[in-house]
Amino acid sequence: MLLSCVAVVIAISGHACATQLITEQEAKLPPPKGAIVADRRGILRGPKVEFLSPGDTTHSPLHLQLKFEAFGGAKIDPESVKMTFLRTPNVDLTPRIKPFVQPSGLDIPDTEMPPGEYMVRVDVKDSDGRPGSISFNLKVVSSP
Repeated sequence: MLLSCVAVVIAISGHACATQLITEQEAKLPPPKGAIVADRRGILRGPKVEFLSPGDTTHSPLHLQLKFEAFGGAKIDPESVKMTFLRTPNVDLTPRIKPFVQPSGLDIPDTEMPPGEYMVRVDVKDSDGRPGSISFNLKVVSSP
């Protein structure tokens, strides 16, 4: 029995290195009503989250990177990082990204998702409990 399970894992492991961030079923969920990506401006003491964009459009798998920056001597709390796919209902992506979270940011070399446009929100807190967040769009097109 164990050998057959190992054989199945080996047989389907062609994409084992890639991280499935959004599934086909989740991609088909309706978008939230009235949701827009907002860019917050002003003087904030909370941590900054920067989306290191792969470009206007990208192919899957893509390299997903976020940079975290804390201020005033505080440190980023990696356990506080949460990622949400904004849909109806929202999809918590946090368990899928946890292995890739560092105090300096998020780095997933091979992120797989079906073609589509996805609004994602990332929330983080620093060691003083101050929140920071970012919302961004990912446009994934079919591979040529």
